This record gives sequence, structure tokens and C-alpha cells, in this order.
Amino acid sequence: MSVTIYHNPSCGTSRNTLAMIRQSGEEPEIIEYLKTPPDRARLLELIGALGISVRGLLREKGTPYAELGLADPKWSDDELLDFMQAYPILINRPIVVTARGTKLCRPAEAVLDLLDHPPDRFVKEDGEVVVRPTK
Repeated sequence: MSVTIYHNPSCGTSRNTLAMIRQSGEEPEIIEYLKTPPDRARLLELIGALGISVRGLLREKGTPYAELGLADPKWSDDELLDFMQAYPILINRPIVVTARGTKLCRPAEAVLDLLDHPPDRFVKEDGEVVVRPTK
């Protein structure tokens, strides 16, 4: 299975998501999107695959969201995409892409539905235990 993660190594949720992918036996393609941001076309593909609005991909916490006034509904989708291109930290993460779908994995355990062999149990960095529900 091919797995791609748009990853920020400074983000605990992103690190936990990556660890769950690896625990499933997959070694994903890791795109550190702050170093190599997706271009506009790829951003639009990801937004479409996620089934969310452009605004839905914006991250507020720890970004220039407030200082740029991005909560104001005056900004068009094109303008919001321009901001994400100029400030990739505004792109929410981690985004995981597999043959099973594309998800914004917040919380990290959202990745479990995308994996062929998800771990039955996982311990997050903060000690929280995630147990995969039996179906």
C-alpha cells in the first residue's frame, strides 16, 4: 500500500500519526510540507479529496491566522490559497493519503481507517492509549 503523509515533525499529532503508520508495517512517503509545500493544484486536489472547503484546511493555532485577519469572511478561496502558499504553516496537518482515502488526521487515530493493517493498540507520546475498536 502506498501511504503519503503531509507531516510537520514539530507537531505531536503529526508524529503520533506517523508512528501509527509505521507500526502498521508501512513506510510512508513523508512530505515535510513546511520545507516542501504542496503547490496550488495539489492543495486543491487534497481539499477535494478531503471533501472540505478551502477554509476548512486552515489552521489557526500557532499560525499567523489571527494577525492576517483570516477569520474575516471577506477572503475568497483563491485568496486563502494564496495565504497558504505564502505561509504553509496555515495548512492544517497531518494529511494522510492512501488508496483507502485521504484524511486530515486530527486526532491521530483517524489514520487507522486508512491503513490495511492498523495496530490494535498504540501509545501516544503523551501516554494516551489508543485501542482500535473491533468491528
